[in-house]
Amino acid sequence: MLRSSMSVSVIIKWGGQEYTISTLSEEDTVLDLKQSIKSLTGVLPERQKLLGLKVKGKPAEDDIKLGTLKLKPNTKIMMMGSREESLEDVLAPPPENDDVINDFDIEEEVIEVENREENLAKIARRVKDYKVEELNPPREGKRLLVLDVDYTLFDHKSCAETGQELMRPFLHEFLTTAYEDYDIVIWSATSMKWIDAKMKELGVTDNPNYKITFMLDSAAMITVHTPKRGVVEVKPLGVIWGKYGEFYNKKNTIMFDDIGRNFLMNPQNGLKIRPFMKAHLNREKDKELFKLSQYLKEIAKLDDFSGLNHKHWERYLSKKQSQ
Repeated sequence: MLRSSMSVSVIIKWGGQEYTISTLSEEDTVLDLKQSIKSLTGVLPERQKLLGLKVKGKPAEDDIKLGTLKLKPNTKIMMMGSREESLEDVLAPPPENDDVINDFDIEEEVIEVENREENLAKIARRVKDYKVEELNPPREGKRLLVLDVDYTLFDHKSCAETGQELMRPFLHEFLTTAYEDYDIVIWSATSMKWIDAKMKELGVTDNPNYKITFMLDSAAMITVHTPKRGVVEVKPLGVIWGKYGEFYNKKNTIMFDDIGRNFLMNPQNGLKIRPFMKAHLNREKDKELFKLSQYLKEIAKLDDFSGLNHKHWERYLSKKQSQ
């Protein structure tokens, strides 16, 4: 039987504020802790100095497991470090286009990562410890659509007076149509307070035409080690399937994200959407959500998505439409 003390909770003090991190376990490393801190504060791991985190009198290295540190629950750790960007830019940890440009074709990494025991164990811990705040109950017989936010639903980098100016064209029409066949979950690599703020600003949270089932933040993500790219953060759908197995599974779930590596743990279910940037220039031209709503409607007729290759979604759609 697993001891309940396997989870680790710490409070990070930085910039006059305190941040609670309770999603880690004794098996996670100091680097995993730093990645969690980055998600909350925007300070990059290499710029963080964690005071008082020591092993045998020396500062704990990144690869040290947290269990080795024998931390008491809610230990307060002081962090020194500054983030490079302003708070506005931290609305999404992915810096300007870097993640989009530095993204990699996941096929070469998949087999190595998808079934590794330590990654499945991390998912199991998220299923157990991550608290989902349900906004609307799952609906029997619906498929599941999981949506990223930044560069997927809106351009978070351009300047504007309102979020509406940066909203991807056809967003509300897309969500309204999708809601007929799919429960909708929002999953962003930021903290919940920013996701909440963005969804309210875009008029998504209380829209009368569709409902959001729940939202997930960076704390539901896991870090995985890839042979060629080192440690990366990903969004494992296994967290949702583990919590809502009676509704959602590999056969009825599709996920949109502009960063392909977020699908590393579930490549078959991911559709890499074209990033929406430079909203003022592209607002009139971008029809991605309009076309994707037609694709979702088309595949909703299937009982099982696992035979689809979402990379070829446009080819699939034009074939169906010409029949």
